[in-house]
Amino acid sequence: MIGERKVMQESLFYGFSLERHVPDNHLLRKIDRFVDLSEVRAHLEPYYSETGRPSIDPELMIRMLIVGYCFGIRSERRLCDEVHLNLAYRWFL
Repeated sequence: MIGERKVMQESLFYGFSLERHVPDNHLLRKIDRFVDLSEVRAHLEPYYSETGRPSIDPELMIRMLIVGYCFGIRSERRLCDEVHLNLAYRWFL
């Protein structure tokens, strides 16, 4: 069919905002206000090799360790699984 569409398609799609799905009073929001890891990457850059596979971002690693410590997740595998499932953890990372 050629011609102008009479039906609006916005109802078929929705916008998802991670910001809106993490409550304001969540523990990770409170921690995030005080944690500034923006300079960690630059500080640790001399210790990373130019050859080989890219490493894990040091800021991401530290944030994951904070999540694991705060929520009692001792296993790194379980922590990775939890980060995939929990929206608040993803927001913090």
